[in-house]
Amino acid sequence: MEKDIKNFIYLIRFPLLFTLILWIVTILDIGFGLKLMFFGIYPREFSGLQGVIFSPLIHSGWSHLIANSSPILVLTSIITLFYARAAGSVLVMIWIGMGMMVWMFARPSYHIGASGLVYGLVFYIFFAGIFKKNLKSIVLALIVLTVYSGMFTSMFPNVKDGISWESHLYGALVGLVTAFIFKNVVEEDEVEKDSPWANDDHSLVSFFAADTFDKTKMQRKQEEEAIQLALYEAEMRRLEAERFQRQLDAFRYYNNSTYPLD
Repeated sequence: MEKDIKNFIYLIRFPLLFTLILWIVTILDIGFGLKLMFFGIYPREFSGLQGVIFSPLIHSGWSHLIANSSPILVLTSIITLFYARAAGSVLVMIWIGMGMMVWMFARPSYHIGASGLVYGLVFYIFFAGIFKKNLKSIVLALIVLTVYSGMFTSMFPNVKDGISWESHLYGALVGLVTAFIFKNVVEEDEVEKDSPWANDDHSLVSFFAADTFDKTKMQRKQEEEAIQLALYEAEMRRLEAERFQRQLDAFRYYNNSTYPLD
């Protein structure tokens, strides 16, 4: 059990590290009064471009950080565990794509926080289920839909002040596009495995004749009748041979009795 826990922690080491970084940044920001908010995205200002890189790491306070920590840990763990081959590219594309759209189209204000990344990951996982259409992806899509369905109301301008609904909306859009772009990336657990009953040329080893299941009922009946007829004829030949042998033995016995040898 302890070994399993250690293996699991190792597999999600990046999500754990990323969540830890969010907490360290906020502790330093609040503890030392660094005012990192000014490293957020400020739309259409050249200086605001730095926020494309830094804004997901910066939060306005403890409540903001706590609200984002759990979904960030859960969602990054999902893509790390279940979409390992695409995980790094997906995260970078959502991070940069969402940030650039906020910089180009959002309200003139500082936009900070990892919530745009959260929305991007939710929409990526959901639409990966739609585009990939395999059981694993569909189940994951249903899970995020059930757990995070309440988030959709925060993607539009009717939310309260202080919330960057633009980050949510653009993160969701980028997540959708990213899911479409990476829909053909086949994960290791999605590769079709060869059957253990397959031979070297990958054809299924069968315990029956190759055409057994292609025959019609009439054909199988005719074959059974032919087999029965062949068995009957063989039995008749055996009986005839025995009858002939008895006649031959009787003939020899008769001849030996009539003309005994010296």
